[in-house]
Amino acid sequence: MTTPAEKAPAYFVAGTAFPAPPLAAGLYVVSTPIGNLRDITIRALETLAAADVVYCEDTRMSARLLDHYGIKTPRKPLHEHNERARVDAILEDLARGARIALISDAGTPLLSDPGFPLVRAARETGLPVFAVPGASALLAALAIAGLPTDSFAFIGFLPPKAGARANALAALGSRTETLVFYESPRRLGPALAAMAEAFGAGREAAVALELTKRFERLHRGTLEALAAEFAAAETKGEAVILVAGAGEAAAPSEADWHEALAQALDGQPLRAAVDAISGQYGLKRKEVYDAALALKAQKS
Repeated sequence: MTTPAEKAPAYFVAGTAFPAPPLAAGLYVVSTPIGNLRDITIRALETLAAADVVYCEDTRMSARLLDHYGIKTPRKPLHEHNERARVDAILEDLARGARIALISDAGTPLLSDPGFPLVRAARETGLPVFAVPGASALLAALAIAGLPTDSFAFIGFLPPKAGARANALAALGSRTETLVFYESPRRLGPALAAMAEAFGAGREAAVALELTKRFERLHRGTLEALAAEFAAAETKGEAVILVAGAGEAAAPSEADWHEALAQALDGQPLRAAVDAISGQYGLKRKEVYDAALALKAQKS
C-alpha cells in the first residue's frame, strides 16, 4: 500500500528524497541547466516536483533532467507549433487554481525559446506569473567573454537567409553596446563572415561553445579571424556570439553615405535601403529617407 508520504511530491539528489513544499496557484517560468545538470536551483527542483504539470519545449529532452532528479510530475509539450493553440486551455487551468511550470529545452524560457504568448496572455488576464531564475546562455557567455557588460543588447538569432541577415546586421552597425547573438552550428561561419562585412573586419568579438559542458570553450579575436577560424570548422550545439560595440567615430561625410544609399537603392526596396544606411552610419532615419526620395526623384 502506498502511504501519503510516498505520494507527496519530491525530488531526489544522489538518491536522497527531498519533499517539495506546496506551491501557490500560478504559472512558474523555470530556468533549467544549459548543459551541466547540476546547474539547477533548489527552488527550481521544488517547483517542478510540486507543479500539477510541466510544459516542456520537447518532453523527450526534458525527460533527461526530470528523470535525473526523480521528478514524476506529468509533462506536456508546448512549442512554437502548438503554443498559440494551447494558450486558452492553459489559462482556463490557471483560472481554476492550477500550478503550472514552464520550461524550455535549456536555459531560461522566452529567450529565443517558446513561452511569450502564454506569459503575455496570463498577464493580460490578470493571472499570477512567477519567475524561477537560473541558468542562461546569454548571461553565462557575457560573464566569461571579457567584453564590456555595463551595457549590452540581446539580438537572438539572425535571419537564416544571407540578404535578410545582412540587412539586420547593417541596422546594428552603429550600436555602442556589446551585441549578443545566438547561432546554430551550421550557420556559425557564414554569420561571422557577415558580421565582419557589416561591422568591420577588426571589430573585437568572442564565440562561446558548449557552455557548462565538459568541452566548454571560448574563442576570442577579431571578426575576420573568427570568421576564418569557423569557415569550415564543425561545431556542436548552439553558439553564443558576442561582438564589441562600435567605438566613437567621426560623423560620416554626406557624400559617403549618399553614395552608399544610392548603391543600396539599386538592389533593395526603399525602406530596406533606408534602414540599412541609417543603421550603418548612425543617421536619423528621416534624414536618410528624405535623401532616398530625392535620389529616386532624380532618376525618374
